[in-house]
Amino acid sequence: MSRTRTALLAAMALVAGATGTALAAVPGDVGAAAVPCTVDYKVQNQWATGFTASVTVTNHGAAKSSWAVKWSYAGNQKITSGWNAKLTQSGTAVTAANESYNGTLATGGSTSFGFQGTYSGTNAVPATFTLDGVTCNVDSGGPTDPPDPTDPPPQGARVDNPYVGAKVYVNPEWSANAAAEPGGSRIANQPTGVWMDRTAAINGANGKMGLRAHLDEALRQKGSGELVFQVVIYNLPGRDCAALASNGELGPTEIDKYKTQYIDPIAAILSDPKYASLRIVTTVEIDSLPNLVTNVSPRATATPNCDVMKANGNYVKGVGYALNKLGDVPNVYNYVDAGHHGWLGWDDNFGASAEVFKQAATAEGATVADVHGFIANTANYSALKEDHFSVDQTVAGKSVRESKWVSWNRYVDELSYAKALREKLVSLGFDSKIGMLIDTSRNGWGGTARPTGPGATTSVDTYVDGGRYDRRFNTGNWCNQKGAGLGERPKAAPEPGIDAYVWMKPPGESDGSSKAIDNDEGKGFDRMCDPTYTGNPRNDNNMSGALPDAPVSGHWFSAQFQELMRNAYPPLS
Repeated sequence: MSRTRTALLAAMALVAGATGTALAAVPGDVGAAAVPCTVDYKVQNQWATGFTASVTVTNHGAAKSSWAVKWSYAGNQKITSGWNAKLTQSGTAVTAANESYNGTLATGGSTSFGFQGTYSGTNAVPATFTLDGVTCNVDSGGPTDPPDPTDPPPQGARVDNPYVGAKVYVNPEWSANAAAEPGGSRIANQPTGVWMDRTAAINGANGKMGLRAHLDEALRQKGSGELVFQVVIYNLPGRDCAALASNGELGPTEIDKYKTQYIDPIAAILSDPKYASLRIVTTVEIDSLPNLVTNVSPRATATPNCDVMKANGNYVKGVGYALNKLGDVPNVYNYVDAGHHGWLGWDDNFGASAEVFKQAATAEGATVADVHGFIANTANYSALKEDHFSVDQTVAGKSVRESKWVSWNRYVDELSYAKALREKLVSLGFDSKIGMLIDTSRNGWGGTARPTGPGATTSVDTYVDGGRYDRRFNTGNWCNQKGAGLGERPKAAPEPGIDAYVWMKPPGESDGSSKAIDNDEGKGFDRMCDPTYTGNPRNDNNMSGALPDAPVSGHWFSAQFQELMRNAYPPLS
């Protein structure tokens, strides 16, 4: 930025402070092309306790199909009503997102909205505005000529797919556990997620690395290239309401504690300029939003805890708050947990869950622009691709959907589910460029029992059961599954619409204890982790299929790790 332009902007800012206007750009300035966006905020009318304001935003970057403008007040201003934008406020932070009719914002295009608010004392104009996470009214310092599209993006800039052209962080603690196992060195260099599963994990608990320690190590691993750091945000109040193995430390009503003691500290660390060159991928709150559809009254699978969480709204509020705060960090990519095909693939679950995802993505100041994508099969076992049967086949006079295994589901594997869900979410207003992640850490189902072709056509059940890779008793089984194997190795952009295959769940870390074990992590005992358990309505009353002698969730489970390596597909060399 030239010294002349800096001085002129400063002078205009002084004038703006006196008139109640935030002036956005210098008309005719040759350097204006380097400003990614401009925001003109004007106080139109003001009286003792209230005011009206208009905001015009101009986009100087790539054309947009949706947008969100954010700012924070220095005083106690509160927005009470608005027009031409969806306005939400959390404390001093305000988000204005497009309505359905004005989401398009062309390069050089402008849009305006307005609102009425209250205040006391002073009504200062906000100092900083962002458009989709990019700071407006500030010269980026770049060239005025359009950038060469073949040039790599600058470090720290948000890209379409964070995994492309980047290494992914290898957690040294998990790597050490893997390498200590016989044969484990074959996969000890694979990247896995870092789990923030309680508040103490932020600073490090029981001798383990905290978030800053991991990020510092990520910078070391990064070197001069690009690196993705994967972190799991997992500490909602009333967490995991339909199970017990991963219950959390926060009670159902402790939403304020979740915000101020958990999300805010994480956001503060991730926003440290020291880590601005990392591509930080967050997996936001697994085992939460789908429960508000499948495990609430009047369904047979309902649990009292899930009814409580639906009634108090704290899952939706918590996810929305996390998306809002973490989405404000320019190098953070939020991916929301989207269950798996064996949970949400049925007609009465699929669309309803997508609607809940949209509700959470527009709660507590969040907008769909805060969501970079979704992740399927996190910490689960559903096969990536079933090759030997499909839902459109008929065997022995019956549709494959009628088989006991498929049970009228629309999807038989995670790849088909993830692609279909992505299309559904885009139709509901999420950006057309959202990407999906699929956790393949434990869905390989290899080994000697892996089928090489379809089953016998005697009946639809023999056909499906003889050909399916997934060898669980039921797709509702989720705890330390016997016979499971490592799946596809982490890979960027493996399929259209799929940003990456990831190992978000570190293989070898338990899903839950096989029997009650005292612990200081708030984790209970769930019978689905008991190998003698005969089931419940959520798994159609099948045996649990769990391995014996498992520790509490998140703790190292050597027997499971060995099982996963034995049954890996593709096989380990």
